[in-house]
Amino acid sequence: MRMTLRRFIRAAGAATIAAVVLSPAASRAQNDAFPRAHDGRPDLNGVWQVMNTAHYDLEAHAARAALQTIPAPPPNRPAGLGRATTVELPAHAIRALGAVGGVPGGESVVVGSTIPYQDWALEQRNENAAQWLERDPEIRCYMPGVPRATYMPYPFQILQGTEQILIAHEFAETTRTIHMNEVGNSPARTWMGWSRGRWEGDTLVIESDRFNDQTWFDRAGNFHSDALRVVERFTPVSPYHLMYEATIDDPNVFTRQWTIAMPVYRRLEEDKRLFEYRCTEFVEQLMYGETGAINPETGERNRGLE
Repeated sequence: MRMTLRRFIRAAGAATIAAVVLSPAASRAQNDAFPRAHDGRPDLNGVWQVMNTAHYDLEAHAARAALQTIPAPPPNRPAGLGRATTVELPAHAIRALGAVGGVPGGESVVVGSTIPYQDWALEQRNENAAQWLERDPEIRCYMPGVPRATYMPYPFQILQGTEQILIAHEFAETTRTIHMNEVGNSPARTWMGWSRGRWEGDTLVIESDRFNDQTWFDRAGNFHSDALRVVERFTPVSPYHLMYEATIDDPNVFTRQWTIAMPVYRRLEEDKRLFEYRCTEFVEQLMYGETGAINPETGERNRGLE
């Protein structure tokens, strides 16, 4: 059962106030010194957000009309102007979005530029992209997984304790617990996996596994299997931003490990907080259908959420 975002933050805050006491001098720092907790560790408490296009596509991409395209008939061309070529157009379901459905261009956040897929997996990724409207877990408000939750276009909040670090994501009220002490293995595979953390100098290192195979890395169909392991690194650079790296290891899908890297920025608004984004309320009809409608496959009346 999910804990609501507000209750999660309230409980986590109460649990960590005693564990993390920020030095007044550090909290007022306006120079290159990163704020420190009472134990000398970097203080990561606060609301953070990524500013790039990685949530559309981790790899470099030009601006395009829409996330899902369909092949269109070859255009007619006068004789002598060469062969007509098939073009791609936005899928019918999203053409009405116009410019709102457009995808801005962006640089690759993948170290080395390209994700090293196995041949079969590259074909699967391309098929996922073509069927984006039907397959992307984000559309159905499922928890986004790791590392996708970090660079979605929504803020997230870190609540730093000694034995646990808690991360609350605005999207789908998703939460993560980073265990900084010794814990056993997760009894089941989950959307957000099982995370263990440690400090390497000023860098917070998080190793996560025990994922299910239902999440994607972005809206471009990049995917993984349940063998996924992720090592994340949060390194303070200034009082206002961190460098974030995530190394992906999944021998079932990729030919080798690969890494993404990007800055993460502190939100500086006074009293900045997360808002509840309970997107499940927006997708009930998509997932369960209209109450009272006839299911064309079974002929039975859909009871919806009655």
